[in-house]
This record gives sequence, C-alpha cells and structure tokens, in this order.
Amino acid sequence: MDAADTPGKRRRRKRLSVRVLWMASCCIGALPVLWDSFAPFWLGRREYGWSAAALTAAAIAAIAWLAALYARQVRSGEDDTLGSSILNSLIRYSPLALTVVDRNGTIVEATESAGQLIGFRRSELIGQSFVPYMDTGSRKQALQQFEQTLLGYPQDAVLSLRHKAGYAIDLHVIASPLKRGSRIEGAVILTNDISERKRTTERIKYMANYDDMTGLPNRKSFMQKVSEALPRGEGPMAAVFYLDVDRFKLINASFGREFGDMLLMQIAERLTRELAWLDIAARMEGDEFAILFTDVLSETDAGDKARSIMRGLEEPFELQGVPLHITVSIGIGLSVPGCDDAEALLKKADMALAKVKESGKNGYLVYSEQWDNQSLARLTLEHDLKRAFKQGEFVLMYQPQYHLMTGNIVGVEALVRWRHPERGLVPPSEFIPMAEENGMIVDLGDWVMLEACRQNKAWQDAGLPAIPVSVNLSIRQFLQQNLTKKVEDILLRTGLKAKYLDLEITETMTMDIGHAAKCLVELTMLGVNISIDDFGTGYSSFHYLKNLPIGKLKIDRSFVRDIEQDPGDAAIVAAIIAMAHNLNLQVIAEGVENEEQMRFLQLHACDEMQGFLWSPPVPEGRIAEMLQAPPAG
Repeated sequence: MDAADTPGKRRRRKRLSVRVLWMASCCIGALPVLWDSFAPFWLGRREYGWSAAALTAAAIAAIAWLAALYARQVRSGEDDTLGSSILNSLIRYSPLALTVVDRNGTIVEATESAGQLIGFRRSELIGQSFVPYMDTGSRKQALQQFEQTLLGYPQDAVLSLRHKAGYAIDLHVIASPLKRGSRIEGAVILTNDISERKRTTERIKYMANYDDMTGLPNRKSFMQKVSEALPRGEGPMAAVFYLDVDRFKLINASFGREFGDMLLMQIAERLTRELAWLDIAARMEGDEFAILFTDVLSETDAGDKARSIMRGLEEPFELQGVPLHITVSIGIGLSVPGCDDAEALLKKADMALAKVKESGKNGYLVYSEQWDNQSLARLTLEHDLKRAFKQGEFVLMYQPQYHLMTGNIVGVEALVRWRHPERGLVPPSEFIPMAEENGMIVDLGDWVMLEACRQNKAWQDAGLPAIPVSVNLSIRQFLQQNLTKKVEDILLRTGLKAKYLDLEITETMTMDIGHAAKCLVELTMLGVNISIDDFGTGYSSFHYLKNLPIGKLKIDRSFVRDIEQDPGDAAIVAAIIAMAHNLNLQVIAEGVENEEQMRFLQLHACDEMQGFLWSPPVPEGRIAEMLQAPPAG
C-alpha cells in the first residue's frame, strides 16, 4: 500500500465519488422532465410518446443503477452514514415527480416533487391509496392502466388528478412495473404536469377554428358545421345566408380600422343575439358574415329570416359617441337534399349576394337554379371570345354617314362583328360587355383602330374619295396613359393621315376633366378628330364641350327614334342641334330609319345622319361601290 494513501484520503475520495454520483443522478432525473416539456414542439404525437417513454425508462434505470452503487457502499460498511443520506436525498429531492405504489395501489414512496405537483407534502402521500387523488373522470382509466402495469406492461397516458386546492390538473403519466426478482411488487410512476401545454394546444385549436376578433367561427369551422347540418332526406332545408356590410370600405376610410373593427364586433353580437341554438353565425373574412339556418321551410321562410336580420341591424350603432346607420346585402342558398355539399351551398349564397350588390345593395335574394345555366353560358362565351381573337374571327362592317342636304357620303363608322363558326354573326351587344369586363376590349379596340385605318388608306389608294373613318374608344382604352402613342404608331404603320381618323368617346369619359383634357389635346395635336358618341344619355353638359377640343356631337338613337311621337324627345333633339351650332360643333344623328325622322332633322339644320334609312352597316367592298355611286336621297 502507498504510504500516502491514508484512511482519511480514502474517505475523502469516497465522499467525492458519491457526490459525483449524486450530481449524475440529478442530471439524469432532469432529462425526462426537460424532454417532456420541449419535445412536443418538434416531434409528432406518436414519435414523442415513444421517445418520452424510452427516455424515462432509461432515466429510471440509470437512477436505479446509481442507487445500487450507493447501496453497495452501504453494504460494504464504508461511509455508511453518507450513503444512506444520499439515497434518502435522491428519493426525496429528485426533480422527477416519482411515486412508488405496491400491488394494492398504496403509495409506499414518493419524491417531494410528486407531492408538490398536487399540493400535498410527501409525508401526506405515504401510506395512502393513489385512487382518491385521481379526478373522477380519470379513475376508471387509471385503474385499468395500473392493472396492465401489474401484468408487466409499461403504460403511458394523460390523466387528470385533483389538486389539493380542488381544481383538476392534467398529467402525463408513465408507469413501469416494479420487480423484485421475477415477482412484480408494484409500479414506479413518473408524472409531469402538462396543463399549460394542453391550454396552449387548446388555444391554438381555438385560433384555427374561430375568429379572434369577434369570437365567431371562422370559414373553416363554419364549412365543417354546414357539412354536418345538411339534411339527408325530406323535411326542413338548411340555408346559408351570406351577408356583406354595404359601404364598409368607406367607413374604414372615414373613421379608421379601429372604428371599423368595433363595428364588426357589434354586428357579430347582433347577428347571434336571436339565433336558435342550432343556428350558427360565422365571420368569413373582412366585412363578410355567414349564417347557417337548419330549419328553413321554404323560400318565403328564408325571406322572413333575412328581413328579420336586416331589421336587427337597422338601429344605429354607437361607436365612440358617434351614431352610425348601416345597411347589408344578403345572398341566400337553400339546400337540395342529396344534391348539395357545403361548398355548393356557400357558392349559391355567394352568387345571390353578388346579384344583390349588382342591383344596388341593401336587400336580399334567394339563389335561382337558372343562374347555373347563365353562368355556364358566360364562361363559354368568355372562352369562345379568347379563341375568336386568336383565330381572327372578328370582322369590321362600315356604316356610311351622309350629309343631310347633299346626300353625299362624308364618313363611315367602323363597327366590329364576330363571325362565330357555329352561331354565325354575333351582335356586339352580346360580346362587347364581356370584353369590357375581362379586359379584352383593349386589344380588340386596338385591332379595330388598326384595321379601320388600314382599310381607309386602301380605299384612298384605290382612288376613291377621301373620307374620315370613325372608331369608338372604350373607357379602358381612353384611360391608358399611352393612348396617344398608340394612335400615332397606327397612323404611321398604315400611312393614313390623322385628319381621316375620327375617334368617338362617350360623355362619361369626360367626367375626369383633367385626364380628358390632357388626352384629347394630345390627340388633336396629332390632327385626329374627336366626336362625342351617344350624346344626351350620360353626363350631359355643354360646359365641358366648351372647354374640350371636340368637333362633333352624335345624337343618340333613343332620342331620334321617338321624335315623331314624343314632343319631349323632339324638343331635346332641336335644342341639342341649336346649342351645338352655337358652340361651332357639327351634329350627326344616328339611328335614322324613316323619312319623317330625316325631314325633322333637315328642318332643324342637322348636319349629318347615319341609319338604316340610307344604309345599314356593310362590308368594305360595298363601301367602295357606294363611294363611286351617285349621292343618296
């Protein structure tokens, strides 16, 4: 033996090794607690369960092994007092909430952490059955798990225990068989408080299904509830009401978003105030709400419910001392047993809502099955329209414009037609609104201008009299910033002089006087002529005529048609002609179809006319013939 290896040194080494083992025990015991707290955030439920159970079992085994080392030291008689103290401390003060129960379910040992978890001291637990500490709803499951543990099967479950203060707490419980030799003496139970994590999970689930501001179900939750509520047979219908707050953007812009949010919360409260317990209101998005009624008897019943909702929102809302009246638009979709799912029912209500808003808002409308056919027809038309442009199915017709006194052709108007391969010639009233809606009107309008200018130059090159060609501008074309450049490029490409192009705009295009003045001045500087089409049907004002570079007015056909029967229309036409002449503007009347209309216009010194009386729209070849023929009339 080394002389320096004295009994005192050996004792000090022994104490040091025991302290190291004690610290290792604490660290190992803390690992399952940390894992149980943080692993759920990056592992799936299945992977987390297996990993937590494995780590806990490993920690228990490691602590048991360390305890065996301490016991060995005690049995060896070396440092008996210290080993016993450490074993006692390990059991009492381990960070693990560890409980040992015998086969009868009596608690024979527990750590202080286990007692603190449910508000008891360790000494209060020892010798007591674990069953009374279980929450009533978890007792049956706990006993079943305990029986399985005694059969040698480790158990992993989430159970509720009753805290000493009286409230329930949710615990993650892992139970392992406690063996002595081949006999199972009881169970070692490791518990971890997951109440906060469960509350967080519930909050996340709530946020996924409910609107945070109003507390109403959101779109996802609403659609699930609609699916569950749809009737499977005869009886009352389910109905979805899709509701939109009229002018809500104006409210937000005027008072601010915070004001708008408060309004939405009050609307949500009113909507739910008188709903039956099976009916559901939801906030879909923005200022849109939906209501599910599960017992609608008929369309009339649905209308009654819609009027009731609108009456409930008539009373002014009080927001920061400001009374505010609102109106709403409501679209209603009624279920057809066996034919509708939640998406189809909501689509019906949405289409009905769109119809209400198109009709002026502040009302309700029940979806009609006929709209499906109309929607299909619109989609088909839009598809055919795009194909027609690519395949060159559009053609131009030209309607002559005549001098009323001489009968000479003084111009032509280019009118686009669609030569459909199946339907034949499609009138512009069918496809122009669709082209304006989807934006194709810009490309179509550019093609019309190019083709009209090319054709006019071809007539002139053929030695025919030089006359201007009129082309209608759409509102989308007129609002383009590069319109003047486009017109200039077309004139350069076709070689047509600017004075032989007449661009027709409508009165509504001149309402933005700043843009209109700038654009029209640029065009007239090129040498292009400007006419006002359909005069008298829009924003009729001679003030802008005086300030804009306009050369001609075209009286709308609706006035010309009735000048023989309606003295009012006759007076309007006569006044337009007189005032236009006083402003040095030429006047052309369109839609002239009989001799009486023509004589009235001649009597009041109208300059030009256009209509079926002398010629309908004709192909370009017919215009060439007419330019060589004697004057009309």
